[in-house]
Amino acid sequence: MISLPPNHEHLDDQMIKMEVNLDDIPGEWLGNVMDLLFEAGANDVFYTPIYMKKNRPGILLQLLCSFQNVDRMKEILFHETTTLGVRYYPLTVHRLERKFRKIMTEWGTVTVKEGIYHGQVVQSAPEFEECKNISRLHNVPLKKVYEQVWKALR
Repeated sequence: MISLPPNHEHLDDQMIKMEVNLDDIPGEWLGNVMDLLFEAGANDVFYTPIYMKKNRPGILLQLLCSFQNVDRMKEILFHETTTLGVRYYPLTVHRLERKFRKIMTEWGTVTVKEGIYHGQVVQSAPEFEECKNISRLHNVPLKKVYEQVWKALR
């Protein structure tokens, strides 16, 4: 059973940042690794282009996960990438309170996630998959769906 973080604003001091340098891995493998890490419970996974010793181009793979998922993440990284070592260290994350609103567009309802900091909405983001589905279903540009959501929020 996956336990979800609380929805109120809080500091999460049980997070771990893990990273590996990769200089000999096909891009297609990286996409698979990202999928596996997310499926295993990673909170975030991202890549950054880097230059390694002897000026070899490489990739810095970084991920955030909860402390209890470290062993599973290491297993994936060692089995699915070309790395010979994994760096990881504790990290604190300040998480905003999250609220969800339903916004009506002419094509249907879209959920908007709001981030609340000290009682004030500081972030708003329409749910991408809902906007994409409306766009495809009604054959309307995705940006038009977003425009209507932003207009309704004002």
